[in-house]
Amino acid sequence: MSGHNTLLEDGVLQFLSDGKKLKLPDFPVITDREAWDGLDDDLRNALIEDGSALAGRDWPMLLLTDYMDFGRTGNRVRFENKFFERRIRLTRLVMAECAENQGRFLDDILNGMYLIMDETSWCLPAHNTHIRDGKLRELPDSENPVVDLFAAETGALIGLSEFLLRPVLEEKGEAIAERVNAVLRKRILMPYLTEHFWWMGDGVTPMMNWTPWITQNVLLAVMTRTGETVSEDEKCRVLRQAAFSADCFVDSYGEDGCCDEGAQYYSHAGLCLFGCMDILSRITGGALDGCFSRPIVKNIGAYIVRMYVGDGYYINFADCSARPGNRSAREYLFGVRTGCEALRNFAAENYRTQTWQERLLPDEQNLYYHVLQAFAHKEMMECPAFTEKPGDFWFESTKTMLARDNRFTLAAKAGNNAESHNHNDTGSFIVYKDERPMIIDLGVETYTRQTFSDRRYEIWTMQSQYHNLPSFLTDEKAAGEASGHWIQQHDGAQYRASEVEHRMTGSEAVLEMELADAYQQPDVRSYKRRIQLSKNRNIVVEDRYEGDLPCFVSLMTYEKPEVLSEKEKPDGLPAVRIGGLGIVRLTGASSVRLEECKIEDARLGAVWKHSCWRILIGMERDRLQIAIE
Repeated sequence: MSGHNTLLEDGVLQFLSDGKKLKLPDFPVITDREAWDGLDDDLRNALIEDGSALAGRDWPMLLLTDYMDFGRTGNRVRFENKFFERRIRLTRLVMAECAENQGRFLDDILNGMYLIMDETSWCLPAHNTHIRDGKLRELPDSENPVVDLFAAETGALIGLSEFLLRPVLEEKGEAIAERVNAVLRKRILMPYLTEHFWWMGDGVTPMMNWTPWITQNVLLAVMTRTGETVSEDEKCRVLRQAAFSADCFVDSYGEDGCCDEGAQYYSHAGLCLFGCMDILSRITGGALDGCFSRPIVKNIGAYIVRMYVGDGYYINFADCSARPGNRSAREYLFGVRTGCEALRNFAAENYRTQTWQERLLPDEQNLYYHVLQAFAHKEMMECPAFTEKPGDFWFESTKTMLARDNRFTLAAKAGNNAESHNHNDTGSFIVYKDERPMIIDLGVETYTRQTFSDRRYEIWTMQSQYHNLPSFLTDEKAAGEASGHWIQQHDGAQYRASEVEHRMTGSEAVLEMELADAYQQPDVRSYKRRIQLSKNRNIVVEDRYEGDLPCFVSLMTYEKPEVLSEKEKPDGLPAVRIGGLGIVRLTGASSVRLEECKIEDARLGAVWKHSCWRILIGMERDRLQIAIE
C-alpha cells in the first residue's frame, strides 16, 4: 500500500464546495429513439432476436432449501445458477425492449423484476454475514440486509432497468416506481448510509475487487433515482463515501497498476474502478474526468494488455484462469478515457474477433455493461488495429517479471503468499511457446465453501507442490504418498521471497531470489532461484539448495510430457519432451517422474480440455538446472 490517496475525494469535495448539483446519469432511456434506433442495424436486430428467444419462458424458482444448500453441503452453484439466470435473462430482455420499443417484452421484464424484488435476500449464501470472514448465517434475512457483491449488482440491475424503461413504465401508473424505490432504499441505500461494511475501506486496510465492484453498483442503484425518492443530501453522502472507497481501493495498488488478483479479476477490480469513475463523471458533468490522466489509473487500465500472451491466453497467477474471457467495451472505454491507445485498440480488435453471440455478453448480468457495449459498438468496429504488441515489464509492487521474445513468453514472480486470492506460489514461473501453454499455472477449481475457508490450502491447486516450485520430502521412502510427507510453502506475508533482483535488457531478462523464507523450515537453509530468458534462444531456471531434506521440483504442463530415450539424449542427461512444443533439459537431476493430473472440475475444464501433468524432478545434490528449449 502506498498510503491513503485522495484521487477521487479531492474532486468530489471540490464539486460539492462549488455548490454544483448532481445529475441523473446520461444513459439513453427507451424513448431516446435517436440513440437506440441509431445503433448498428445488425446489432439492434441481434438484441431483438436475443430477447425473442427468451420471451415467454418460465422463470427459475428459488426455494429456501436452495439457499440453505450452501450451508449444508458447501455447494455454491446449485443456488447461484438459478439466481444468476434470473438476472441475466432480465438484462437481455431490457436490452431487447429498448432496441425494439414495441412493448413486446414488458410483461416478461416486469415478471422478472418483481420476482427478483420479492426474493427474501439479494446476498449470496456464501456471503451472508455483516463481518468479513465472520460466521455465515444459514437463512436469508430480509430485515437486516447484507450488501455483498451481488446484492449491489442486483440493486444496480433493478435500478437501471427502471431508469431505462421509466417513460413506458410510468404509463402503467406509479406502483412500479414506488416498489423499485422502496426496495432499493431498504436493501441498498439505508444499509450503505447507516453501516460500515468492511469493503467500504478505512484508509488503512488493503482492499480488493469487492470495493470498486460494489461501489460501482451502489452508485448505479442510487444515482438513477430522482430527487423525489432519494434526496440530494443522501446522494451527496453516497457520493462522498463512494469516492473514499474507490480511493481506498487505489491505495492497494502500486504505481505500476499490477492487479495481484490476476487478469481474470481485473474485470472486477480495475474495470470496476473505471465503472466508478465513469458513473461519477456522468453525474457530476465531467468534474472528475482529470482523474483518468493520473499515471496509476493509466497503469491499472494497461495491466490487462501487459498480461496478454496470445490466442486468448493470459498470464495467470492466484485464482486467475489462463483464459479469463473476451475483452469488451469497458476496456475500450478505459483506454479512450486514459489515452492508452494500446488498451483501446487491443480491446476493439478482440471485440471484432468475437461472434455476435459473444458480443451480446450472454452470461453477463450487469445491465450497465450491456449498455456500454451497445453504444461503443460502432467505435470498436472502426478502431485502428492493435499493432503495439506487449513487451517486457517489471511489476515492482508484486515483484513479477514479464519477458518475451519471438517465441517465448515468460512470467516469473517473487513477492509473497499474502496476495488477494493467493496460491502458495512464491517463486513460480509460467512459460508459453508460440502462444501455447508449455509450463503452466493450473488456476482454481469451482468455488465451494472450502475455497475461502481455513481449509483453503488443502485444495491441491492452491498448494506449492502443484506449482512450478520445489518441495522437500521428510521421508524419502514416502515419495508419491500423502501430502503430509512434503514440506511446502505456507500462506501469509511472512512466507515470501527475499534478496529479489531483476535485470531486463534487449537481449535477456533475469529474476533472482531467495526462497527459504517461503518455507520457513530449519532443514531448508537456503534455496536460491535464478530464472533467465535469453532472447531468441532459451529459458534457463537454475536452483541452488542448501538443506538436509531431499528436494523435488515440480513442473506443471498441459501437453503430455515424455522422458526422452537414451538414443535421443546426445549429452546423456535427462530430458523431457513437452508435447510438440519443445524440450526441457535437466542438469543435476537424480530422477524424473511423470504424474497425470486429471481435470474433472468444470471451471478447470473450461481451460484445460484434457489431463494436465506434473513432472517431478529429484535434485541430485545441491544444484538443478532446467533448460527450456
